[in-house]
Amino acid sequence: MSEIVLSGSGHVATITPDRWVPGAFTLTVDGTPQSHVNLEDPTELFFEYVQRMGHVIDQLGMPGEPITAVHLGAGALTLPRYVEATRPGSRQQVVELESDIVDFVRAELPWSKKASIRVRHGDARAVLGKLPPGLHGTVDLVVVDVFSGSRTPAHVTSIEFYRMAVELLSPRGIILANVADGPGLAFARSQAATVSAAIGNVAVLAETQILKGKRFGNLVLVGSASELPFEWMPRLLAAGPHPSKVVMGPELREFVAGAPVVTDGTAIPSPPPTKNIFQARPGAG
Repeated sequence: MSEIVLSGSGHVATITPDRWVPGAFTLTVDGTPQSHVNLEDPTELFFEYVQRMGHVIDQLGMPGEPITAVHLGAGALTLPRYVEATRPGSRQQVVELESDIVDFVRAELPWSKKASIRVRHGDARAVLGKLPPGLHGTVDLVVVDVFSGSRTPAHVTSIEFYRMAVELLSPRGIILANVADGPGLAFARSQAATVSAAIGNVAVLAETQILKGKRFGNLVLVGSASELPFEWMPRLLAAGPHPSKVVMGPELREFVAGAPVVTDGTAIPSPPPTKNIFQARPGAG
């Protein structure tokens, strides 16, 4: 196990080998597992919510077609590695506030030098506003997976923030947001309302017990300026993990149920997690 104390937040970050999967490692920050990477097979995604994100990414364009992606929140670069492995030649920007994490991961879990992955250091929202003008209107994928320790900071949950992200998107572009919430799903429902107000069309992917508010967990929000293709949905459901559900259309409006759109003036951090926030797929270590 390797360990550092992050100079920015003071959180302890550790990288631990997966005892069940040779060549795989888990990055933990402030006691919360944040990334799992299989260096020998970057296409293998471990956490359930990351698998759902991977399934959505697989539906973009033609199979194997390179894309342009912006990842807000680096972790161990699980999804950038996945995109590079499944869509060689993709152009990717990764934004991370904790420079120590990037250096730590680069030293312990290096990614391919052939990958076109540029890491930008700084606050996700601040860097979002400073990205090259040439990126605006060209990005196929914006991933919002920003955590300070175990919680999403308030300033990356508002409609003002999401509108900045939407400005990057190409006509076919999508936003993928990782939202962690517990019983009642008040935070997740407001995030769905906010992303919908910012971009127009939203679907929510999650395990059924999480959607029922039975336990804490991760929900994936998919946002698009154009109508989300219904033909995606059976594929996403069939791809697992199971049991799962895709909420969209009239069912999404029922899910949101009048939840308020989050603004900079009303934004709050995501709720603190319980210990079972991350769920491994059956058979995985």
